[in-house]
Amino acid sequence: MEKQDFNEGLLGFLDASPTPFHATQNMSMMFENAGFVKLDEVEKWKLQAGQKYYVTRNDSSVIAFTYPKQEKNYLMVGAHTDSPNLKLKPNPVIKEHGIVKFGVEPYGGLLLTPWFDRDLSLAGRISYLDMQGHIQDTLIDVKKAIATIPSLAIHLDDKANKDKTVNKQTDVCPILTTDESFELDTFLRWQLDRIGRPDVKEIYASELSFYDTQSAAFVGLQDDFISSARLDNLLSCYVGMLSLCSVDASKPMLFIASDHEEVGSESTSGAAGSFLESTLKRMFGDMDEYMQMIRSSMMISADNAHAIHPNFPSKHDSQHTPHMNKGVVIKVNANQRYASNSTTIAKFMDSAKSIDEPLQHFVTRSDMGCGSTIGPITATRLGIETIDVGLPTLGMHSIRELAGSDDAHSLYKILVAFKN
Repeated sequence: MEKQDFNEGLLGFLDASPTPFHATQNMSMMFENAGFVKLDEVEKWKLQAGQKYYVTRNDSSVIAFTYPKQEKNYLMVGAHTDSPNLKLKPNPVIKEHGIVKFGVEPYGGLLLTPWFDRDLSLAGRISYLDMQGHIQDTLIDVKKAIATIPSLAIHLDDKANKDKTVNKQTDVCPILTTDESFELDTFLRWQLDRIGRPDVKEIYASELSFYDTQSAAFVGLQDDFISSARLDNLLSCYVGMLSLCSVDASKPMLFIASDHEEVGSESTSGAAGSFLESTLKRMFGDMDEYMQMIRSSMMISADNAHAIHPNFPSKHDSQHTPHMNKGVVIKVNANQRYASNSTTIAKFMDSAKSIDEPLQHFVTRSDMGCGSTIGPITATRLGIETIDVGLPTLGMHSIRELAGSDDAHSLYKILVAFKN
């Protein structure tokens, strides 16, 4: 796939995936279109050699794989579907001072200040009781800008440009309307009716998140950059999904996109849960076969990397400064915050070199903390050889992030050509 087509598809995927639920739904549709057969964890699996399959959990995590059966040296690619955001509280409606606003809870390591003065919409999953007495789950995406978080004017906060702090409880409540007759239940029922779900007896619960309505876009004099919300880590989700869809069914390859990475991965649908392990054990029911597969396979944990910030270069180790549009980043940490080792690095470098794709290295400054990924979690749980790689990004965990327009396509080419 050519870079322009790849990136145009990426922009569409980003805009259509405001929550992990929508990202998983969109990836599932892509797998369906590519001939993958849907599996259900509740049912008995009857896998056939030469077929391709996918399975979801919690509507927010997905695994897809080829099944050549005899080949056990899998290339696995791992990413995550979640991104930092503002989540709606269960009883969110606050009416005061002539305004209706929502109480929210920050999810993950959120950079809060960029959320002010943006046009916000709401999306996620609703669980309700229908008129026949059945519990139903459905996704909604309001799409329309329905809220904003107004900044306090500089006249009322003369320290705003010096030592601005943000109170997570009181300062970031999105305002919705001046109509104090507003009721959340009525609003959600209207949204359900709008998508063809009018048979609502009672709304039980919801998992809804605010998001910026500004579309993903190319930025730069020569379209040097891609600017969007949720690049961390939908960028890697898109790359992993397309890579798997682009290989022949005879190549042993698996892709997993897990939820809840931004809050530690400890959930039924997170990387620390059982989703991947139980799927692999159903693929290879014999313990010897399973262990042969684990020890002959390799996991590529793909998550965004910190590009060197041109205005803050001192925040980086001067010998390990990833640049945007200069290639995929191999991430290394002596304290196992990343799972890369010399063996997995060599394999990845050899594959990139075989198609002349550039690579970079990232090591955080020794006097600064280092984030982590699903890489060490997966390596620990499965005992699979793992490498952590990423695409250089600026503004990570902001409401809008920035990546190079060359790098995701470069990783895609490496994964398609990879020989484990």
